Amino acid sequence: MLGRLFGRDTERTTEDPHVLPAPRKKNGMYRLRALGDTRVLALVEAADAADWPAVEKALAPFDLGHDHQVLGELAGLDGVQDRIGRAVEEDGEHRAAALLISGARHIRWGWEARTSARAAQVTQEQWRVFHERLETAEEQLFQAAELRPEWVTPWSELLTSGRGMSLGGDVNRTRRDAALRRDPLNLDAHLAWMTQLQPRWGGEPGQALAFAQDAFSRAPQGHRLGCVLPMAYIEEWVESDRGDHLETDEIRARLREAADHSILHPAYLWRPGWQQDFNMFAMALSLAGESHTVRRVFRTLDGAFTEWPWTFFAEPEKQFARHQRRA
Repeated sequence: MLGRLFGRDTERTTEDPHVLPAPRKKNGMYRLRALGDTRVLALVEAADAADWPAVEKALAPFDLGHDHQVLGELAGLDGVQDRIGRAVEEDGEHRAAALLISGARHIRWGWEARTSARAAQVTQEQWRVFHERLETAEEQLFQAAELRPEWVTPWSELLTSGRGMSLGGDVNRTRRDAALRRDPLNLDAHLAWMTQLQPRWGGEPGQALAFAQDAFSRAPQGHRLGCVLPMAYIEEWVESDRGDHLETDEIRARLREAADHSILHPAYLWRPGWQQDFNMFAMALSLAGESHTVRRVFRTLDGAFTEWPWTFFAEPEKQFARHQRRA
């Protein structure tokens, strides 16, 4: 029953009472909202309304110190860095969460000022605002990490701010190690470090893919760390000057193996935001020209589109819809 509700071809024995009904589809797709979860929606709405007591209550089912996707939903809210200001200053039980949310938001806010333009096209004023916001993020994230030393999310976020501030490989290796000591299988920390290894950030060609392959070899069956491999191939495609860079039998076979090992394995954990894991595979398999597993992945998604990683395209939604039709 739940398999059909989620659009999956897997069997489940219990229904999830927190599934957010999908909106009406357009071109066979819809943009996923609040990770497809009613509890996440309540949390986001409380934060958007600057109702901190309601935010504290809505946080109860989640662990922001380890749940990057729920944190990402909060950090994506325009203006939340201002609305959360009082909670950041107060010495309450949830101050660490407030600092974490504000720090993560300042990173995204900083990149909004910088834009996705090439470095040479970014103005001095954009650079100034970018660095100001990242400096605030760093200060708040370190405070959150000090208050809650077991949390991994502050360190993963600090990998992103460190990359933006060009703090260098030694600093970011220290942050990577801090994240992975707390959670050796953390997907988001692996993805942040994999981005650091890309040639556009000073890495060597092939270095990021080798890191991803090693991480995948250590991923338990059904674990979402398996998503590191499709993202590595997507990054390879981004760095390449050939649109057909991934269209080889070897890469298609590796992606099929990775999907079977992770998101299509019976042990895979269906949590809020699982659709993003499937979108990673959907994009990588599509770029590789794979025709079997990609059909299963899109069928499971049932039109649920997550902006990342499709933002590597100029028109993300159109590309998702096009590849879904092909599948």
